[in-house]
Amino acid sequence: MSARPLRVVQVGAGAMGMAWLRTLAASSDVELVGVADLDVARAEAAVRSLSGSDSIEVAGSLGELLASIEPDAVVNVTVPAAHSPVNIEALFAGVPVLCEKPAAPTLAEALVQAAASEAASRLLMISQSRRYFAALSTFRERIAELGTPGLLTTSFFRAPHFGGFRDEMPQPLLVDMAIHAFDASRYLLRAEPVSVVCESWNPPWSWYQGDASATATFLFSDGTRYVFTGSWCAEGRDTSWNGEWRAVTAGGTATWDGERHVTSSARDRPEDVPPAAHEQIAGALAAFVHAVRTGSEPDGTIHGNLRSLAMVEAAVRSAETGERVQIGALLERAYEEALALPVREEVRERLKAWGAAATVLS
Repeated sequence: MSARPLRVVQVGAGAMGMAWLRTLAASSDVELVGVADLDVARAEAAVRSLSGSDSIEVAGSLGELLASIEPDAVVNVTVPAAHSPVNIEALFAGVPVLCEKPAAPTLAEALVQAAASEAASRLLMISQSRRYFAALSTFRERIAELGTPGLLTTSFFRAPHFGGFRDEMPQPLLVDMAIHAFDASRYLLRAEPVSVVCESWNPPWSWYQGDASATATFLFSDGTRYVFTGSWCAEGRDTSWNGEWRAVTAGGTATWDGERHVTSSARDRPEDVPPAAHEQIAGALAAFVHAVRTGSEPDGTIHGNLRSLAMVEAAVRSAETGERVQIGALLERAYEEALALPVREEVRERLKAWGAAATVLS
């Protein structure tokens, strides 16, 4: 007998919220029972666009939904600044959360969320949706066959006209997009970042207020250099949304075009990898549902995501200062900042119990 669908409420009904609503509606593993958005009219319109919308409750906040619904899970698709309050409200209501990336605007706020997840004994998973590609897994296997890379690179060039908060961010590329590639680099290398040197800039033709172009070079614990080069105002000849990847090792070179095409110099012919049953946000949802049902720990827990967010914050700080940033030192500073934030007493006690950021990451 198959397990019953998880009763899910979603918070946030903007553009990305609509993508999530369609994914939830298409999944047999979940039943969408509520949608909240500060703009109630927008939430109502979003719900009307779905089949079976009569049974979906709409409200202006998560709290309103929780007062009348007992969901099994919350999907948080609000703007990044709202992630922490929504996640913490859900966790202390006893509800596990699947949250869009980034976990928070700052590493300190993300550490608070990790402590809240522990204090509430509930799962908080961050949807790093671009980990969920069959071709990425194949690329990882081909790298492992060749040996530890000396160099891993990502080239990312696109020109999206989003409008809204991204156009006003100080570092739209690094903060909102590069985290996908940074997170994938950790997955591919099976190692952790140590330090970074980064330069960011905004070309004169850019429609973003902040820096839409950047190059970052990370040193990893195994000695690999990972280099990300990208732009969000690069018209023409777009790369995949995953970028284009190359790993160079003593045993040869492997590449991934960010879509289905993987090559390895150790193999006779390129591979066109068929898609998995669940990819991108559908893959994140499937992993979350499995974790909730089984009590297992998914790759995307808030604790596991902290170093990916640390890579972003370190790259931003390096771009601002022109200096190499040590990620361990950055985490320790973020831990001290987290202790100074106004938080629930249960969360503060968990933070204090760690003693250092390294404790939760060990």
